[in-house]
Amino acid sequence: MSHAFLITLLSSVSLSSAALAQSAAQDNRSREVGPVIVTPPAQRQAPAISPGTQKPRAARRAAGRNRGAPAVAVPATQAPSGPVQTPLNTAAVTDVGSRLGITAREMPATVEVISQKTMQDLGIRTTTDVAKAAVGVIGGDAPGAPAIFSMRGFSGDQISTLYNGIPIGPSTMTGRPMDVAGLQQVEIIKGPDSLVAGLGATGGAINYVNKVPHTGPVINDAFTSYDSFNGYRAGYGSGGSTLINGLDYRFDISHFNNKGFIDDTYSKLSNVSGQLNYRVNENLKIWGAAEYRQDNDRFYWGTPLVPANAPGIVPTNGIVSGRWSNYYLGGGTPVPFTIDARTLTTNYNVLDNHSGAGELWLRSGFQWDITNNVSLKSQVYGYDAHRHWFNNEISSFDQTVGNFAGAQSIYRERLALDHAQRLYGNITDLTVNSNVGGMDNRFVATVAASSNQFNVSQDTLFFNDYVDLLNPDRGLYGPRSDEKIYTHLDTTSLSFEDQLKLTSTFALIGGIRFENIELSRTRFDENGLLKANYPFSKTFNPVTGRIGYTWDIAPGVMLYSQYATAADPTVANIFILRPTTPLLLTTSRTYETGVKLLSADKRAEATFSAFDIERKNVYVPESGILFNVAGKIASKGVEIAAAVNPVAGLKLWGNVAFVQSRFIDFTYVDGNGDFQSYSGKTPPNVPNFIANAGASYRFDTKLPVEIGGLVRHVGDRFNFQDNLVTMDAYTIFDAYAFVDIPKAYFPTVDQTRISFRVRNLTNKLYAAWGDPGYTDQIILGAPRSYEVAASFKW
Repeated sequence: MSHAFLITLLSSVSLSSAALAQSAAQDNRSREVGPVIVTPPAQRQAPAISPGTQKPRAARRAAGRNRGAPAVAVPATQAPSGPVQTPLNTAAVTDVGSRLGITAREMPATVEVISQKTMQDLGIRTTTDVAKAAVGVIGGDAPGAPAIFSMRGFSGDQISTLYNGIPIGPSTMTGRPMDVAGLQQVEIIKGPDSLVAGLGATGGAINYVNKVPHTGPVINDAFTSYDSFNGYRAGYGSGGSTLINGLDYRFDISHFNNKGFIDDTYSKLSNVSGQLNYRVNENLKIWGAAEYRQDNDRFYWGTPLVPANAPGIVPTNGIVSGRWSNYYLGGGTPVPFTIDARTLTTNYNVLDNHSGAGELWLRSGFQWDITNNVSLKSQVYGYDAHRHWFNNEISSFDQTVGNFAGAQSIYRERLALDHAQRLYGNITDLTVNSNVGGMDNRFVATVAASSNQFNVSQDTLFFNDYVDLLNPDRGLYGPRSDEKIYTHLDTTSLSFEDQLKLTSTFALIGGIRFENIELSRTRFDENGLLKANYPFSKTFNPVTGRIGYTWDIAPGVMLYSQYATAADPTVANIFILRPTTPLLLTTSRTYETGVKLLSADKRAEATFSAFDIERKNVYVPESGILFNVAGKIASKGVEIAAAVNPVAGLKLWGNVAFVQSRFIDFTYVDGNGDFQSYSGKTPPNVPNFIANAGASYRFDTKLPVEIGGLVRHVGDRFNFQDNLVTMDAYTIFDAYAFVDIPKAYFPTVDQTRISFRVRNLTNKLYAAWGDPGYTDQIILGAPRSYEVAASFKW
């Protein structure tokens, strides 16, 4: 990036230029937003309020789970009505990737906004399921790091997750299973993007946005569902204006008993959240929000790989392939392997296993329209989380014991871990709309600061035993002895963004972020003695940003390109840095170009993007607790998405993603003194091809009925750097039907919907995810299930 050019561009902005202030009218974030037009000024109206903006064995887990706004604001009295929504939802305003307040379409990058309506239509219930609605994304519920993603050749901590624009920490440590009922939308930006997300956004960033109050009549909604795994889900929400003039509210509560297909597994997800917005006057709005989330889990840690030709084994086809020798117990000659058909629901966890988390969010802020051309927005937040794991995690088939048939052939190993995290901080934006030499301009300066204390208590015994493959005596956890790890992270950043419209159709968009990160860590063994080389501290000063353009070459046809950068720790997780690990920040960059198409009637939309990403100086996990130089990861690919509503009632959509991701110069000497090279290999959990398609038709009858179907194909993936174990490609189908019951049948309810859904229609057996820290076991995808549901709005 040319820093001189970008700084010159940003410094050209005058804070006293005549213009409209950036509106905060984002009660409905998915409405269509027009281009930035600041000449001539128009009368400002009071807007509504915005809330502000794989583990190696001991290494990863050692420290833990190892918008432009319109020129004329929407009046505050506007109630939420059906927004103009394009087929791919690119008219949605998004906070991910930029604080300029522009739409996904206006970004010189690939940005997807998945609305609550889309989540309901596709049957998305948890944040991991969100991947089904995105192009080229897969999600994994690895129990040690739930709700993580893979996209554009990167996964896990190389994809940053945000909560209402706030980074919490590395996703493999802080991610939790979460119900989407309380979310307004999920925003995804692809490729390196530290400008908003900060550290860890090499593969992109995902922002979870809560439902917010609206101004207008109170609207209530409720839902309930039940599925064939005996899981149930229910929730209630309410929002609108109160009897106090200027005061609006939003309240949501939900519970999901998400029972697993593996014996004795579940996730019980509970959530309650609320927000109050108060318009002090037409220029000043203040707000406060609180949320508490809790998950109580009995996790499924994986199904062991077994030799395909071992006595008594009942092999399966289409789940895994290749040649394997036991990783964790050190080997033997690689042999063909399989998943035993008799173990598809077997649980190898101990009987007293438990995992879970409690998370409390407190947020508050204001928006002040200082003048017609300057606005100030600020959000202060506090986050307190307690997470725990108490499980048998390793289940590894030992090729060296017994005769396999009926032998105690599954080696098991325990790990217990507790987190106590406290994070607080502030994000403040100054937005200026102006005119520079006759060209419309929007400028944002952001100051952010946070303090993050992360305490860990981790069992060091790794108690182990053997159990039978078919009838494991699950037993109890056994003894535990903990060491203590304390990490503190202070982060401050200053960033600038600018959108300059050189013409009515051509805009330059750029930004730069300066960051100061101060890390300190100390560690005590199980006897309370300070461990060698601790404490230690390190300061990082990454500079990252983006420069790009958008060009409307014809009505509905926009070209764009960008160059963007990101930075993160060499090991992709700043909380697992050890004093003996090179304390460096790795860098990544992307070149991306594409086109966004929208028909004049807004019934058809398509996007195309091509990208080239490099991440240098990468360290990756190897041999359980070691990190080794992988040189760089290079990823190239294309993504295509299209959706059309050709006739009333019919919807068609589809997308494909092709990715080639490779290690470059990844050679080292392992713990046995043997030379290893993974150069040219594909990183774990990176499919080279993903495709999704769907169709639905709504019959305009007395009782309107809609039927639809979805198909999803995910290509081959690997569970480890050596690419010996392949998780085979799979294709799954979903089908659904729902009926909307008119109000005439239930006079007190405005909208009633009864739905029926089948997931994995063909009952396909497949591997959903592989954790590189648990290389002898695979996480299976769920078999066919049925769900009935009802929702109401009044």
